[in-house]
Amino acid sequence: MAKDPIRLGADIGGTFTDVALEWRGQIFSAKVLTDYAAPEQAILDGIETVLGQAGLTPADLDLVIHGTTLATNALIERRGARTALVTTEGFRDVIEMRTESRFAQYDLNMQLPAPLIPREDRFTVRGRIGAQGQELEPLDEPALEALADYIAAAGFGAVAVGFIHSYMNPAHEARAREIIAAKVDVPISISAEVSPQMREFERFNTVCANAYVRPRMADYLARLQVRLREMGARCPVFMIHSGGGLISVETAAEFPVRLVESGPAGGAIFAADMARRFGLENVVSYDMGGTTAKICLIGDFAPKTARSFEVARTYRFAKGSGMPISIPVIEMIEIGAGGGSLAWVDAMGRIQTGPESAGSEPGPACYQRGGTRPAITDADLVLGKIDPENFAGGAIRLSAGKAEAAIRAQVAERLGLDATAAAFGICEVVDENMANAARVHAVENGKNISDNVMVAFGGAAPLHAARLCEKLGINECLIPPGAGVGSAIGFLRAPFGYEALASNVVRLSSFDADQVNAVIAGLRDTAEGFVRQGSDAGMRREITAFMRYAGQGWEIPVPLPDRAFTDADAEGLKQAFRDAYARFFGRAIDGSGGLEIEIVTISVKAEDIRPAPERVEITRGEGRAPASASRAVFDPAQGKELPSGVFERSALVPGTRVAGPAVIVEDETATVVTSSFDAVMQADGSLLLTRKEAAA
Repeated sequence: MAKDPIRLGADIGGTFTDVALEWRGQIFSAKVLTDYAAPEQAILDGIETVLGQAGLTPADLDLVIHGTTLATNALIERRGARTALVTTEGFRDVIEMRTESRFAQYDLNMQLPAPLIPREDRFTVRGRIGAQGQELEPLDEPALEALADYIAAAGFGAVAVGFIHSYMNPAHEARAREIIAAKVDVPISISAEVSPQMREFERFNTVCANAYVRPRMADYLARLQVRLREMGARCPVFMIHSGGGLISVETAAEFPVRLVESGPAGGAIFAADMARRFGLENVVSYDMGGTTAKICLIGDFAPKTARSFEVARTYRFAKGSGMPISIPVIEMIEIGAGGGSLAWVDAMGRIQTGPESAGSEPGPACYQRGGTRPAITDADLVLGKIDPENFAGGAIRLSAGKAEAAIRAQVAERLGLDATAAAFGICEVVDENMANAARVHAVENGKNISDNVMVAFGGAAPLHAARLCEKLGINECLIPPGAGVGSAIGFLRAPFGYEALASNVVRLSSFDADQVNAVIAGLRDTAEGFVRQGSDAGMRREITAFMRYAGQGWEIPVPLPDRAFTDADAEGLKQAFRDAYARFFGRAIDGSGGLEIEIVTISVKAEDIRPAPERVEITRGEGRAPASASRAVFDPAQGKELPSGVFERSALVPGTRVAGPAVIVEDETATVVTSSFDAVMQADGSLLLTRKEAAA
């Protein structure tokens, strides 16, 4: 009989590091405060905890899957290596000029974000590749030799190479890497490998970001593997990337920009797995941790994906005010609204929350680690949502007095409120911020948010999920088992997968099937090669063409059949594009005006085939469970404290209904059931929150 593999997921967040171990169908989990100085230490501490729970040793582990926010934080906080950008003559200032779009059209004092690499560290060389991949001017190799000598002497920690049109022909970038590497012993990233897509600003910025964080991430990943071996774990380590698949540590060290959204990607996979288990076609995932909250739409049991996203939006989270990263990613909206997000009063006397977070050091005031400013967790504690004696399973003792004092000093006294009213205001602001983000995200995707079932997870989400559903008009919400460490559990559900893409403009009026087949074959080999590093199971592929009417600025995805094309397929591709265009925009544009249609980018996504999860039927439940205790919890719908039953989640049996208001407690989180909702325990251990009016 085959050995049941023992898999472990570890997610480093801004406040907590979550670890989840799966063995024999059971999940063992732990939350540990993130150690900023040595992030791997929190993982090791969490591993030791869950192995102790399961009665296992490090040598028993078969696979470790890891996701981290370290790359994201390095970009946001500008804590990367000093990086040199080598680019085509005339393109030195592309990453500073950006697209020249104004994200705040009427703000006369608007300031663009500073480029990741300052101008004095950006260098140009002669040489030019044309838009069709032809060499227009040879690379100036003697100048590159001299530039390499300067880079070596100046003490740069990394080099990024981005030449114009290298996505069509990478020869100049590859040669530049050879010349520089002969004299400079630092990591060198080239844009043709990091992001082989058109649009030089996004591509150059992505290769700069990759180079900028590469030394730091390579050092961290090497330390992690050494420490794991020292503790006795000899299993392979894989990383979850922003697109939701698994890649090797070696690949992650070479392309760390692929890890920028790795933690949130695990959460989206977790929500998609829950949707599949319950047969829910329209789901909105709500992941609220210690630093941020993430909203993602799940349709047809899969999260929505994109080819680019922005890091570190600097102007009220406005689109265009951040750092564009051009890689495949699970599409979601993320705001600075976590349990550690700090509350403050602005110049107009309004309560504001985030994006600044107390993190794990010092943490919210109630952590008693030196924090004096109030966070969302402090407000939740004052409102009775959290038991100060049983936070994180009793591992962290909270001080209600310190939480109340911080809220009174920083918020209540400035607004003439008592501490409870101020705490309610803090929570209402953060809940409305999340609700607004969810509405905007749904509208941008042409969806009605109230048509979805919410899946809520993360340490803070179950505390706020019912209120968020009230604001969004959502009638049902699932709180999965292990919700407090949802992203880490999502890592265990992630496939070995990779998406390879490349820009290659092909007009359908001159469609060349051999050219398209060659591009797809190369991308297929690349994607499948990454998958085979971790899995020898069967494989599925998705091929997508990103197409547009010639002259348009952006493309739409058009699924392609997984087969060889012939020249006769041009008409079929035209019709597939028109159908997709009509789905996106209501109708296609008539072709009578001679409008050309073109393929801009082709993507091949490969992943191993995983068995479908066991289906769970939703039960509405009738049986009532007695509360183990009772405490006063502030109910936002009624605007006052209400006596609320306290229930141990582990003591509830399937079919048990808990009437709100109530609090259902577990080690990693607590589910607040407001007066508008009841909770029903499901057969798999999930809690289903159902709105009372909808059930009547």
